[in-house]
Amino acid sequence: MFTPAFAQAAGAGGGATDLIVQLIPFALILAIMYFLIMRPQQKRARDHADLIKNLRRGDSVVTSGGLIGKVTKVIDDAEVELEIAPNVRVRVARGLVTDVRSKGEPVKDAANS
Repeated sequence: MFTPAFAQAAGAGGGATDLIVQLIPFALILAIMYFLIMRPQQKRARDHADLIKNLRRGDSVVTSGGLIGKVTKVIDDAEVELEIAPNVRVRVARGLVTDVRSKGEPVKDAANS
């Protein structure tokens, strides 16, 4: 019923080349994942870090919570103060700023006018 040809074919050698041939698809999958997923995500993270680092007074920004406001004061490396309505100011973490809508002129202080 069973022929001995199956047993003979399984023992035929070339183990190193078989291993390489089996690993090639995994290497291709890893390369595709790197170029389609990891690299663009690293670029977005780098761009966001530059955006946060370059915040200054007068910029109109959007936060991750959806607040739109103008930066009135850069408190420190971790926080900024936004004016979201006339005479309504909130402090937000810099990391929550998702977009700078417009780079504005710095806000003029009342004392300097």
